[in-house]
Amino acid sequence: MNLFTRNDVRNIAIIAHVDHGKTTLVDCLLKQSNIFRENEKVQERVMDSNDLEKERGITILSKNTAVMHNGIKINIVDTPGHADFGGEVERVLKMVDSVLLVVDAYEGPMPQTKFVLKKALELDLRPIVVINKIDRKDARPTEVLDEVFDLFVELGADDEQLDFAVVYASAREGFAKLEVDDVSDNMEPLFDSIVKNVKAPEGYLDMPLQMLISTIDYNEYVGKIGIGKIQRGSIKRNEQVALIAKDGTISNVKVSALFVYDGLKRVETEEAMLGDIVAVSGIPNINIGETIADVLEPEALPFVEIDEPTLTMNFMVNNSPFAGQEGTFVTSRHIRDRLMKELETNVSLRVVEAEEADGFEVSGRGELHLSVLIETMRREGYEFQVSKANVIYKEEDGHKTEPIEFLTIDVPEEFMGVVMEKMGPRKAEMVNMTSAINGYTRLEFKVPSRGLIGFRSELMTDTKGNGIMNHVLDGYDRFKGEIPDRSRGSLIVFEGGETITYGLFNAQDRGTLFLEPGVPVYAGMIAGECARSGDMEINVCRKKQLTNTRSSGADESPKLVPVKPMSLEQCLEFIAIDELVEITPLNIRMRKRILDSGERKRAGGKKK
Repeated sequence: MNLFTRNDVRNIAIIAHVDHGKTTLVDCLLKQSNIFRENEKVQERVMDSNDLEKERGITILSKNTAVMHNGIKINIVDTPGHADFGGEVERVLKMVDSVLLVVDAYEGPMPQTKFVLKKALELDLRPIVVINKIDRKDARPTEVLDEVFDLFVELGADDEQLDFAVVYASAREGFAKLEVDDVSDNMEPLFDSIVKNVKAPEGYLDMPLQMLISTIDYNEYVGKIGIGKIQRGSIKRNEQVALIAKDGTISNVKVSALFVYDGLKRVETEEAMLGDIVAVSGIPNINIGETIADVLEPEALPFVEIDEPTLTMNFMVNNSPFAGQEGTFVTSRHIRDRLMKELETNVSLRVVEAEEADGFEVSGRGELHLSVLIETMRREGYEFQVSKANVIYKEEDGHKTEPIEFLTIDVPEEFMGVVMEKMGPRKAEMVNMTSAINGYTRLEFKVPSRGLIGFRSELMTDTKGNGIMNHVLDGYDRFKGEIPDRSRGSLIVFEGGETITYGLFNAQDRGTLFLEPGVPVYAGMIAGECARSGDMEINVCRKKQLTNTRSSGADESPKLVPVKPMSLEQCLEFIAIDELVEITPLNIRMRKRILDSGERKRAGGKKK
């Protein structure tokens, strides 16, 4: 047994808070490593491959790529920055030997920076700190570096980890430098820092194969593709290998195709060895966390524990009067098959059959995690309805405990009062307040996860769009007591038909409308938010009665207040416990669980 070092390979992941420039940085490294042809048209954010990622400007799935620098192959994994996709980050870190921690030169470390760095330090990785966006007018790289160092200390980094390399960069402008005052017009200093500071993969090449599956991809032609790093030995195409499941069961399988990464492409190869990040196909039942090992000496690798889900909601077959009119996949079998398929690649998700007929309890890491799944299914042609999200409680030492979030809110000083006032009833505990940068103050709270349901849209309204909130799971604590529900009721459609300007005009004094004229509606559908507590029925299909007398204002058309359009996230936040969101490929509607007005009143009477 000889310890072998792969000097021609470096494996790194890029981690950061959402919006600090990870994906742009990877784009820049790809372009400067000449993987594109001279005349090739390259889009922005080339790593964000699915439509949802492009629209929202966030990374949802981790991606693999590779660049060459002076004969050394650098495998790069771009990871999500949002707390709801932390499950992706945790897995990916098992594939790499170091991380680039990207921090915004103005914002400094944020909640998710702390979360991803903590995971990296726990796995004994030595990060390289990249202070990005130093071309910003308000950049403060020196102070941000001090804040990053303090964060390392707070998270218990050892002496070796505290002695981290620092690179200053502007991914957008395409340059990096080792000192703030250096002059540079390319990414060469960052490439050099990666080669110098990232440990080359080490292990035993002459021992039996071991490879941990960290990510699963899917291709219509070849089925499931397992991606991971070879920890020991080597692997060949068409080789018989052992697949060790998480429960220890072993099955013999054949690797029909083997791929390595070259730029954004997967390239077929005959053989790969220790230190290579590879993709294997031909194993239909392969799953995340399983080990591919030698047939004669199968030995499993430990897998990182994924943080548990904190929110749950019910996915149900659509039973509204418009059911089946707009979707392609509408039955409970369709929904079940799609959710089971999602479980294969989405490690932070849990799905169980619900008590309600034709329903499933789907649990995830947060509102964004679940809403991205809903939006993806909607675009694929699925039609279904979902309930209000509820937090998942735990029992510890005979006490009920609930998930607590660490919340950071950046607001202009004049809105501090209203934010603090709103956080009180939500059982938030203020832990820190830092003085303003450019007129903004940072407020830090520990708040129950259920206290944040519906808060984002309220914050946007209260701060006139100037508030920025970020949160990350801080752990579980004792139940904090009741949190008041939505203070206002819903405006409910009284009779089905099509919305008419006259009917909407008469209803708009009752609250805030969500519907425009000419929208098909059914009785029991939600048309807006009531100005008072309690629900109110309105007739939005009401026509003006014609008479044979002409009034002086007869030719004046009624003026409607501009409608407040509701996004999927806003609908999920808005609904109450007795309401549902109806999801179809063409529309997102809100409705009462019980559509009939009389039945609703009887059900309400029974509860009282």
